[in-house]
Amino acid sequence: MRFDEALVYLDEHASYEKTGRVEEPSLNNITRLMDVMGDPQLSYPVIHVTGTNGKGSTTQIITKLLMAHGLQVGTYTSPHLEHLTERISRNGVPIPEEDFAACVAAVADVEVISGVRPTYFEIMTASAFRYFADEAVDVAVIEVGMLGRWDATNVVQSQVAVITNIDLDHTEFAGPTLADIAREKVGISKPSSTLVVGDVNDDLNSIWAGAPSRGLVRRIEHFECIGNELAVGGRLLDVSTPRGVYRDVMVPLHGRHQGDNASIAIVAVEEFFDAPIDEDVLREGMASVEMPGRFEVLGHHPLVIIDGAHNPAGADVCSAVFFDDFSPVGRRILVVGTLKGRDPELTLGALRVDDFDVVITCTAPSPRGLESAILAATARSMGCDEVLECTSVEDACAKALSIANEDDAVLVAGSLYVVGSARTTLRRSL
Repeated sequence: MRFDEALVYLDEHASYEKTGRVEEPSLNNITRLMDVMGDPQLSYPVIHVTGTNGKGSTTQIITKLLMAHGLQVGTYTSPHLEHLTERISRNGVPIPEEDFAACVAAVADVEVISGVRPTYFEIMTASAFRYFADEAVDVAVIEVGMLGRWDATNVVQSQVAVITNIDLDHTEFAGPTLADIAREKVGISKPSSTLVVGDVNDDLNSIWAGAPSRGLVRRIEHFECIGNELAVGGRLLDVSTPRGVYRDVMVPLHGRHQGDNASIAIVAVEEFFDAPIDEDVLREGMASVEMPGRFEVLGHHPLVIIDGAHNPAGADVCSAVFFDDFSPVGRRILVVGTLKGRDPELTLGALRVDDFDVVITCTAPSPRGLESAILAATARSMGCDEVLECTSVEDACAKALSIANEDDAVLVAGSLYVVGSARTTLRRSL
């Protein structure tokens, strides 16, 4: 199978129809696929990461800290920003196209043998597990696609299970309460897992305590980011853990919330090794952290920032960093696109859309993209004076750059599909 043929196979197994709440979820398909493939996901230790927000950054920080220890690290994330192969990487390098095609071909063969028709995400997940086994990685860091309990990644037996935080998201599949969401996410914890929880809602304590695990480590009770200062190019952190205190740790990511993500990642790696992290190794790992599409600065005159804030909680963090940490002095221009199924008013409200001087809407490049005109009408109803409509992300970015002077600031947000497309476009333009 060639790479282009692998893409066709994946497309044939994709469904973008809203199926509604998961009434009868099952891991039967992915379990059967893994069984026929020889259970490659059991051939290496795993750190499994879920959470409403922050799981992408936490996953990347964990990966870099493990690499700084000299380990060969497989990382599986979703969705991708620009290239599908970004989802599966070894030591931060995306899977080569020929290897990706070989892994997808193996899944296609199993489909014929087993009679199981896998979904797009199951194919991607099975391919990742196969690639990591073929590469004989020392450890895999696996990011959940959605929720946890019934996610296709949940056929691993993790040594560490991480929950970054709990907020209302994907309520069409789970909910309606935070406790419902928490119960779904804690489903990744196994008797083999140390459960690391970054959420601080005391009402959820009984859910964490009742989950199968070999130990529970909670923020505030066991670890905390006790110092979190704005620094040139990121944040300067002090982190307290069950094994000690790490001071003046630089993480090259923007936003106060990245201190929380970094503290979770540090504790997860401590629990994996059952030991403190050497401070030189910690600093080396942190210094190498990159998070494309997460409050990423692409230009300075004008200031151009992209952030994959895709739900109200993430949008709230995004706007706080943009207005408070960066405090732009010129006009503030927002390029925004969202997906259907989310309340656009909630997302725009969290982005503080009425604080922007210009709002440019676009349709996210996905079959689930919300029409630009609907988003524009919502922005106008929320008090925005200057709202421009563009059909595509490319047109919206071009419009933003054409009206911005060097003192202005452009923020692109609302969906990872929008941010991924914008990143490709803007890096060619800036």
